[in-house]
Amino acid sequence: MTRSETRLRTKASLGQRLLGGIGEILITLGIIALLFVAWELWWTNVDANRAQSEVTSQFVQGLNLGDAGGQDFGSAPIAKIPDGETFGIFYIPRFGKDFAHPVTNGVGPEVLNSVGIGHYPETQAPGEPGNFAVAAHRQTHGQVFWDIDKFEDGDKVYLQTREGFYTYEWRNTEIVHPSQGEVLLPVPHEPGQEPTNSILTMTSCHPPFTTRMRIIAYSELMSWRPSEAGPPAEIADLVHKTMKN
Repeated sequence: MTRSETRLRTKASLGQRLLGGIGEILITLGIIALLFVAWELWWTNVDANRAQSEVTSQFVQGLNLGDAGGQDFGSAPIAKIPDGETFGIFYIPRFGKDFAHPVTNGVGPEVLNSVGIGHYPETQAPGEPGNFAVAAHRQTHGQVFWDIDKFEDGDKVYLQTREGFYTYEWRNTEIVHPSQGEVLLPVPHEPGQEPTNSILTMTSCHPPFTTRMRIIAYSELMSWRPSEAGPPAEIADLVHKTMKN
């Protein structure tokens, strides 16, 4: 074998080693990427669900329920919303027969990534004329609002606070750009307009697995029941189950 042939073989061997090393790096990066996706799409849901269950259990401790039938209890009181604290539990039958998730004041990652549903502090409180607006993830971190696009006519959204149970009825859903903050106004899309009723605005990302747009679901406050009157019939079993856990 000539010296020239030996040099060619040596160069080819080094090239193959280099390509092999690059291939191993790419495979490793691919595995890391897959593990990250699995963590983002699966483990964050497991972790958030556990945290939300613990917060729910802590909130219902000490709450007392009665049973006063189906009478009219008049105008709803304005719920108290302490800074940074959990102040209620949402029950949304359209999202599943066991849907019971806490709502906390604030929409930072410490709330949305763990506790689940956050209240925009600059918006109104339940029972107050205007816009009680909340946010939650549609995927990952418990994907609390995954079914926000599934509302149908007549669907109810129930909120349990220390004051009692607020019953909202879905009205409509729209898709907006993230910059359209007017959905959080006391009267959405109408700056300066004085509110005459109480609404619930639920916000999340759209479409799923992107942050390109926002999906907004509006509901109107229809009635309320004090805690001593017991929960509305549609969610009574779930409420009692939640308070026993």
